[in-house]
Amino acid sequence: MSPSPPARRLRLGLPRRMFSQLLLMQVAIAAGVAVLATGLFLAPLSHLLDDQAMRRALAIAQTTAAQPQIAKDLQSTRPSPDGPVQAEAERIRKASNAEYVVVMNTKWVRWSHRDPTQVGKVVSTDPSDALAGQEVMEIDSGTLGRSARGKVPLRDAHGRIIGAVSVGIEYNSVRARLIHAIPGLFAYAGAALAIGALAAYLISRRVQRQTRDLAFSDIAALLAEREAMLHGIREGVVALDRGGRIRLLNDEAQRLLGVGDEAVGRSLDEALGEGRTTDVLAGRVTGTDLLTVRGHRVLVANRMPTDDGGAVATLRDRTELEQLGRELDSTRGLIDALRAQDHEHANRMHTLLGLLELEMYDDAVEFVGEVVGDHRATAEQVTEKIHDPLLAALLVGKATVAAERGVALWIADRTLLPDRLIDPRGLVTIVGNLVDNALDAVAGTPHARVEVELRAEGRTAVLRVRDTGPGIPTERRELIFTDGWSTKQPPAHGKRGIGLSLVRRLAERQGGSARVGEAEGGGAEFTVVLPEALAEPDLTSEPTPATGQGLVPVRETPAGAALSRDTPAYEARPRETPLPISQEPISQEEPR
Repeated sequence: MSPSPPARRLRLGLPRRMFSQLLLMQVAIAAGVAVLATGLFLAPLSHLLDDQAMRRALAIAQTTAAQPQIAKDLQSTRPSPDGPVQAEAERIRKASNAEYVVVMNTKWVRWSHRDPTQVGKVVSTDPSDALAGQEVMEIDSGTLGRSARGKVPLRDAHGRIIGAVSVGIEYNSVRARLIHAIPGLFAYAGAALAIGALAAYLISRRVQRQTRDLAFSDIAALLAEREAMLHGIREGVVALDRGGRIRLLNDEAQRLLGVGDEAVGRSLDEALGEGRTTDVLAGRVTGTDLLTVRGHRVLVANRMPTDDGGAVATLRDRTELEQLGRELDSTRGLIDALRAQDHEHANRMHTLLGLLELEMYDDAVEFVGEVVGDHRATAEQVTEKIHDPLLAALLVGKATVAAERGVALWIADRTLLPDRLIDPRGLVTIVGNLVDNALDAVAGTPHARVEVELRAEGRTAVLRVRDTGPGIPTERRELIFTDGWSTKQPPAHGKRGIGLSLVRRLAERQGGSARVGEAEGGGAEFTVVLPEALAEPDLTSEPTPATGQGLVPVRETPAGAALSRDTPAYEARPRETPLPISQEPISQEEPR
């Protein structure tokens, strides 16, 4: 036989659903408040009714004592059930609905009473205070039972105290008023409780919809999982409220954006400053997988609005991926150049073989010498001007690519950069981007030429890259430095619009600047100034400037000479180009 299912145990306590718990707690709170309010109201109500009764009795007594005829009759007559004082007191009692109106002399003898048999007898309670000239309010018991009393002195026409007036209000009527008020009070309390329960139900239903009918334990678990997930993932998450203020930043977002916990609660403009990153996160720039640069990092941002009017933005670090992709593009260019060189090398071998077969040995030796000499001259003349090995290797490699694309790459005559760069990789990135842009701009144009000028002014490095391309329109000279702006088709590895932005940011990070203008003779001229880019010179080992003939295709131009498409000296001509020297794959091909 299959085992019987275990018996379900009765669970006592709060219900598990959040809606039920919230409703139960709110109803309990409303009921407690109603009971407390009722009790707090009833407690002073009894005292208030007693006080009202005593004041009413005192007012009747004052009115009675103010009648001068009663004082005269008290002095001129004896106490009698048929006397004028008894008749007037009974009239006042019936008119005011009091329990009794007693007029007495200074000997405590009654001249009036509700019970005529008590006329002429001594009162049962002490009237000394009233006979002493004081007005008295009290709750006391007498011959007619418990009552609310008011006692005042009775004076003659000369103001002398000749007696007192005591008026009583039946206490049972006061208690009856209190008891009569209780049902109405409970009715109001019940109505308030019903309204509170209805409001609690509506609020609970709203909370139920907003929390997806989750239990408190589920919400606590979700919050714990959320914290672990947000701070554990390697993707930046930024949550914004409807006012555009930051309400959440996970650890990765703080690292990528370079901010801390102090940014929470502040607007994006205050926390990050102006720029494309702020515009993307704020939604002022729309789209998916938007590229932006923050510091030296290349970020990919996506923004998703939320139902409450806020938004959640995610950030991915694509710095290494962009660098690898651009290195791949550069490598492909070099491979294409090497493939072309291999074809040209085969032609040279065939030429050399023909010369040897024709026994033209002197011509063969001269031919080999020219080829080897040109290769050596290209590398040597670059290193004479550029003493940093990374930059020299980069320009030799770019010379190979430029020659295969039919572009003459020249080095200006004023170029001289010593080997004491503090951050050579940063300058390699800048030069690589600008040279690649220039090659793209002039490719396919007649007499295409790119000129590079690198020189040191004290500890400041100055870079100028000129080309004979179409140039940059004035209205676009700032736009081209914007993240994500490009006129080219994106490469296979990702998107464009990063290179020139990186150039400017790298320059500004070192306290420098990057700008573009118009070159002499047409085309564009990019100028980058990097203060404090070089270490202090060592006077004992500083090399002397070298001069030499122009390079082909890496050539020298006189200082200040204009680039012109009509000058035959730099006509791009197919010829042997040097193999690229060992170089860092740092060039980053970017559009203008």
